[in-house]
Amino acid sequence: MTRKFKILNTLDFTLCPKALDVFDGVGEVKTLPWCYDTVRSEIHMYDAYLASTSVVLDADMLSAAKRLLVVGSPATGTDHLDLATMKKMNITCFDISREHSLIESFTATSELAFGLLLSINRQLVEASQSTRQGLWERERFTGFQLSGKTFGCLGLGRLGTISSKIAQGFGMRVIAHDIDKTKTSEGVGNVSLEELFRSSDVVSIHVHLNDSTRGMVNANLIKMMKENAILINTSRGAIVDETALLTALREKNIAGAGLDIINGEWADTIGEHPLIAYSRDHGNLLITPHIGGATIESITDARVFMANKVANFLKNAATEN
Repeated sequence: MTRKFKILNTLDFTLCPKALDVFDGVGEVKTLPWCYDTVRSEIHMYDAYLASTSVVLDADMLSAAKRLLVVGSPATGTDHLDLATMKKMNITCFDISREHSLIESFTATSELAFGLLLSINRQLVEASQSTRQGLWERERFTGFQLSGKTFGCLGLGRLGTISSKIAQGFGMRVIAHDIDKTKTSEGVGNVSLEELFRSSDVVSIHVHLNDSTRGMVNANLIKMMKENAILINTSRGAIVDETALLTALREKNIAGAGLDIINGEWADTIGEHPLIAYSRDHGNLLITPHIGGATIESITDARVFMANKVANFLKNAATEN
């Protein structure tokens, strides 16, 4: 008799409900809310886990996951997953960071980087709020023109390259720094890390979070930035020294920052995060809730892909057993 698996899911398949049909005949799928304690209390009963980035799969949770064979996360980042512990437990983990045929078409995060940039630079949130109050304060909300300014790209991988091309479309001069010195992009000047922060009017972060990039954007680099410069981070919060960033914003050492992520985004007390608290009363910081990849196209394609990947893994596991 073919083995039937139990699959735990915390992903939202509202945009692609038929994606879960791939588990018909493979096993039973149960969907839980984004609650660490709830997932922790039930994961011991499951063979597979479709993992949302909103729930951290850490060593403690994995200690309860005695049956777990495979984890599938339709994200390019893996900081919500304890990969080292999974490796020790012989749990297979799938993400999409190296699924190049899939993610090459995903431009959403780079597009959002420029949405954040334009919103901060042109004070779009405040201008809209003012207009809703019946005011027409045209000259109150000024910013600088992007054309002719210098766009500094930290990381020249897939998203860095896409972002560089968008910047060039705005008529910006583009410079970049990447750990891999062989990475190039047409019309982009390669510079040192220090030069990137000293010379750029906009610094946009497009590197993966790992041991070499954690805390990479430190206080010294932030101090090198121009007073009228804007920092954009759509990568991961832990890449930036957030205390140093907050100091720079408070003291107006830089013009502003647009963040799609912050360090500790999974915490129940996220509303008390110092950056969020500051942003409530200061227009030079705009934070969005990790929506960089949240477009219909990228959500649907990534989740359908991952459901198929995990289903195929389980089908093979059933055959082997």
